[in-house]
Amino acid sequence: MTSPSSAPSYADHRFLAEVISCAVYLYCRFPLSLRMVEEMLAVRGIAVSHETVRK
Repeated sequence: MTSPSSAPSYADHRFLAEVISCAVYLYCRFPLSLRMVEEMLAVRGIAVSHETVRK
């Protein structure tokens, strides 16, 4: 188990950690499809495809 103070590394990813965590939060917390997560991020000004959210 990791300690709460250690943050995951997103060094090789295209998007910022905040964007990734927002997409994961939306998808896991609410019963949304990947396309709905894509649309919700687009409203916030983040252009990402549903395939990128899936990965």
